[in-house]
Amino acid sequence: MKRRWLPKHVSTFRDRHGKAHYRYRRTGFVTYYFKNEPGTEAFLAELRACNDGVSAPEIEVGANRAAVGTFDDLLSRYYRSPDFLDPGERTRVVYRGTLERWRSRTRKGRRYGEIMVRELQPRHVEAMLAELLPHRTSANMLRKRLSALMKFAMRIGMAGTNPVIVTRPFKVSGGGFHSWTEEEIAAYERRHPIGTVARLAFDLMIWTGQRGGDARKMGPASVHDTRLELTQEKTKVFVSLPIMPGLAESILATPTVGAFFVVTEFGKQFSVKGFGNKFRQWCDEAGLPNCSAHGLRKAAARRFAEAGCSNQEIKAWTGHTTDSEVARYTAAADQRTLSDTAADKLLANLAERLAKDAAKALKLGENK
Repeated sequence: MKRRWLPKHVSTFRDRHGKAHYRYRRTGFVTYYFKNEPGTEAFLAELRACNDGVSAPEIEVGANRAAVGTFDDLLSRYYRSPDFLDPGERTRVVYRGTLERWRSRTRKGRRYGEIMVRELQPRHVEAMLAELLPHRTSANMLRKRLSALMKFAMRIGMAGTNPVIVTRPFKVSGGGFHSWTEEEIAAYERRHPIGTVARLAFDLMIWTGQRGGDARKMGPASVHDTRLELTQEKTKVFVSLPIMPGLAESILATPTVGAFFVVTEFGKQFSVKGFGNKFRQWCDEAGLPNCSAHGLRKAAARRFAEAGCSNQEIKAWTGHTTDSEVARYTAAADQRTLSDTAADKLLANLAERLAKDAAKALKLGENK
């Protein structure tokens, strides 16, 4: 019997020119045609998106009979557009979940997916968001996704305006993920010493400021001379970072299995969700229930801010593209440390100015 070399649900066929193509076919799900060759990292990302139901969603009975001009019709187009497909795999799962929960809701016996796109008005959006209260974060997430959806609708001629942009998001207290304090960082390091996988995973994030989804993909191939280089999974931003001494020590002290620095107990690469769950376990073992992988990224940005680094310098590490994004991540920077740094800079500037004035006065005296 011929051994199957392609993953489950993946088959190959040749076009009329004899060129091989690959497709994902699974009963009850939409067929997906791969853009990349099997064995490549890009192909594996496409395969994961298919298995997660993102690129190859479950077929809905009657979905192809959606009335033209409805949100059901718009969403079917949106899910096949670059607007939806360009973000990372995990991001697409979150976006799709938000939109699917919204379109399945009903009001006065009418499902939101059945509403005509051109009928949507700001007052309707306000009412839809209010339905999610008191969960303000969820309401704001829906508002963002509806706004992106309506921008796409305008571009393809299904809407003339975007009624979402005139609405206002809800004010949310708190700063999102908890940013690790130095005491919490020290507690984790005490529980997980250098040489353990738990510590290496931690060091890959605290010393680079990268997301957990990117840390799980780092390996020997990411190292170029004395730098760590990668393209961020979520934003596709390329970063090249010097390997700090603390990270170098951790990498050298931890045995590497295969192509990645951090792997499962079976020697396999972590999935995004699997890495998050495992890091959650490592944090709990260290007695840190409020800490998370993403909060560690915030802590790395905080450290840079407390060291007096500029926004441009911080963005070069974290991969953020706007100052507002950096501001959210450095909000936990210690105010006393920053004020002391500012004072040192002010005194240094004043001293330099006084030295220049003294030199100028001395020169004038000599000329007389």
